[in-house]
Amino acid sequence: MTHVPPGPDAPDTPGLYDAIDGPETSEAPTRPGRLALLWSAKIVVSIGLLYVLLSRVDLARLWAIARMASVTWLAVALGLYFVMVFISAWRWGVLLHAQHVVVGLGPLLRSYLVATFFNNFLPSNIGGDVIRVRDTALAAGSKTRAATVVLVDRGIGLLALVFIAAIGASLATSTNPAMAAFGPGLLWLAFGGGTLAGGLVVLKPDAVGRMLAPLKALHQEWVEERISRLVSALARFRESPFALALGFAGGIVVQAVLVLFYAAIAQAILVSIPLAHLAVLIPLSFIVQMAPVTVNGLGVREATFSFYFARLGLPLESALALSFLGAALVMVFSLSGGIANLTRGHSGQRTIS
Repeated sequence: MTHVPPGPDAPDTPGLYDAIDGPETSEAPTRPGRLALLWSAKIVVSIGLLYVLLSRVDLARLWAIARMASVTWLAVALGLYFVMVFISAWRWGVLLHAQHVVVGLGPLLRSYLVATFFNNFLPSNIGGDVIRVRDTALAAGSKTRAATVVLVDRGIGLLALVFIAAIGASLATSTNPAMAAFGPGLLWLAFGGGTLAGGLVVLKPDAVGRMLAPLKALHQEWVEERISRLVSALARFRESPFALALGFAGGIVVQAVLVLFYAAIAQAILVSIPLAHLAVLIPLSFIVQMAPVTVNGLGVREATFSFYFARLGLPLESALALSFLGAALVMVFSLSGGIANLTRGHSGQRTIS
């Protein structure tokens, strides 16, 4: 997932309902020229950012840092990534249970691995979300309920990400006043605002339904039915505050393990960066990648790493090596999802009942 835990927790979920369960209407086809122009622009931005960054570093030194990386620490990093995915799948199950949908951890983990594969090998994170929704739609009784669970899972993951960043910024600023530019106050404000907004959505599902009512003008019967199912799903979450709290706790653990994943890579390439700073940098890089201006965050992620390392007085080569190796390990791990997808394809098990 552009190394975003399916989940954890990041970008490109808007439009999820349309992608999995759109109304059967004869809409005009997407303009291929416009789509091609959009992706061309993203590719240009990604390549441009990478060109600028690579032109400012010693490529021989960058390659030497990557080539001398400790295989043992890289293996530890891969193990930590699996732990993160495992906890993410468990958290997904907790939220499904709040909807009275009981699914075993094994099928959810398999689906999550497949989603991770599609998130990293498709040009948008929405691909993995669609997989998760389709896999659980049968058990949930509707695609709308399954999609609502995934959206809530994403929202909780995002809150946990900002929470970890706020803690990291608080610790980093106390030891290094030069990092005040990443003021913890703003992050805590964002976390508080996000929690308040999320709480209102769960506590007032009927209000959400009224806010979405104007959309009925697009397709009266279809939209009305989906809004009704959405409100019903949110009402069930309101009745299960413990599940939401448990999901948030799981989200914090997921984000913490993701920070440790990068800490292990930093150890592999002998980069001395305090854990508190990684707790700021990693969430910050994922937040920046939410801007749909590059291909899966390529380029803007490396720019974020480089900017932060420069503030710490660390070499840009180390910043790029950490970012590139992190992305490479996630891609390697994601191949397990491709294998899982092929395996269940042969057995005919593409939905969870």
